[in-house]
Amino acid sequence: MIEIGRYNTLRILRQTPDGLCLADGDGQQVLLPRAVWPEGFRPGQDITVFVYRDAQGRKTATDRSPAIKLHEFGFLPVTAVTDAGAFMDWGLGGALFVPSAEQDRRMKKGGRYVVYLDLDTKTDRLFASGRIERHLRNDVLTVREKEEVRLLVYQKTDLGFSVIVNDRHGGMIYNNEIFRIIRIGDQLTGYVKKIREDRKIDLTIQPVGYKNVIDSDSERVFHAVEKAGGVLAVTDKSSPGEIHARFGISKKAFKKAAGALYRQRRIIILPAGISLPEPKTAGPASSGKQPQSQPGHTHEQ
Repeated sequence: MIEIGRYNTLRILRQTPDGLCLADGDGQQVLLPRAVWPEGFRPGQDITVFVYRDAQGRKTATDRSPAIKLHEFGFLPVTAVTDAGAFMDWGLGGALFVPSAEQDRRMKKGGRYVVYLDLDTKTDRLFASGRIERHLRNDVLTVREKEEVRLLVYQKTDLGFSVIVNDRHGGMIYNNEIFRIIRIGDQLTGYVKKIREDRKIDLTIQPVGYKNVIDSDSERVFHAVEKAGGVLAVTDKSSPGEIHARFGISKKAFKKAAGALYRQRRIIILPAGISLPEPKTAGPASSGKQPQSQPGHTHEQ
């Protein structure tokens, strides 16, 4: 199925006077206009394109990258304003429409605003919404305290700045946590300072205490390897579920912890898992002598 507002990998069927005809595995087709088709194409070749509807409502493909994709937030400039709404530049030529009903305050030409890209299921058209908080989801949180997160600043309040966390949740950076100039539209790296009982997220942009959570996760991974006898068949390709079952942490946290242990030379990373630098052996050699380890040598079993 060809998805509007997202990247799709499609096959080139044929060349037409207007462009390249592309299709998915179900036979749905879309046109890649001549003005944006790539060089060196050939029928049967796969190509990754972004799909949207143009100003005439036609489903259209492009190999250009939009400033915002479906169900993402972005900071975009307004190029025109009408009674019906505003139009924003999102990098694809045709303006992105923001209906008046989707503006939390009247947008002005030349201004820049944080918006959310949504899809009208009745018309199958993309539109932008400036009503940010209705698109934030804090009912089920995917972050934890001390975790590093991506932030997009969308509002100034008396308490501080309201931010979007990892393109999904809403949070707040309080004034007493701010020691630099912050503006609407800034994209920042932040840290979860506290998750309240009502699932509100307090954030800081200072990496205070962040090392502590890495150290804690590292020790958890290290002791799990020790308990397993020196070798664990877990890699960065393992599923998030398997990693959480073994260590009780996310896949992202595991990768950071394993990386820290590797830099400290407390583990070695093998194609099939992770190991202590000198994993336990089956026992002494038949001669009765204890096996000798050599500096810098690791046993891969």
